[in-house]
Amino acid sequence: MNSHETIRTEVTEDAIGVVTLNRPDKRNALSIKMRSEISACLDVWKAAESVRLVVFTGEGPVFCAGFDLNEFRDPTCYPRLYETSARYHRDVWYYSKPTLAAINGPALGGGFDLTTLCDVRICSETAQFGHPEIKFGAPPLFSPLRWIVGSGLARDLCLSGRRIDAAEALRSHLVSEVVPAADLRMRALAVAKSILEAPDQALRMTKAYMAGASSNEFESSFRVEHDQVFQETLLKGMAPTRS
Repeated sequence: MNSHETIRTEVTEDAIGVVTLNRPDKRNALSIKMRSEISACLDVWKAAESVRLVVFTGEGPVFCAGFDLNEFRDPTCYPRLYETSARYHRDVWYYSKPTLAAINGPALGGGFDLTTLCDVRICSETAQFGHPEIKFGAPPLFSPLRWIVGSGLARDLCLSGRRIDAAEALRSHLVSEVVPAADLRMRALAVAKSILEAPDQALRMTKAYMAGASSNEFESSFRVEHDQVFQETLLKGMAPTRS
């Protein structure tokens, strides 16, 4: 039974945990509550033998439009904004089990970031990716994207705020494959099952050294690209709009 307000969770018979961002009326914007619920879910599933891999997807036509900007307009939210954001990003990045993003539509701002924190990405033909928040004064996360597509394209996307479609995402190796929207869930579960053909110990060891190999670089870059951005802009009363 789903006990969350902003996400829907399920565990398949193949030991795949599915997290569906479930605020379709808000284009699945990442609110304080949603980030907290994602972190709590991952924490429970980390120790659960019934979950060996986690898939993230979105309800409706949008994967995730980014952070919930309404919360940035309320100064009383600032401490929780920073706390939940800092924890949630690290929880996804350091998660000890494989993660897969099944991107069912536009993934923008913080939604784009979520996809780059996952191990594997597949998307529907309707997917788009972009960092429009740069136009509103919020520096995007650069490093996780750079590690996937290379510095040149990452600089382009972070500085221009332009969007790329599913075809360009595939050409740039941002995603592994593009499938029709109607087939996305089935294909995501099939990819997940193929990953889970490996023993748990092998998957855990691989995830451990994948994270460990870049953990210092992730922490140093994340402190600058996320923690410092939040602290400096919020303290100055200039809310970042990671849309």
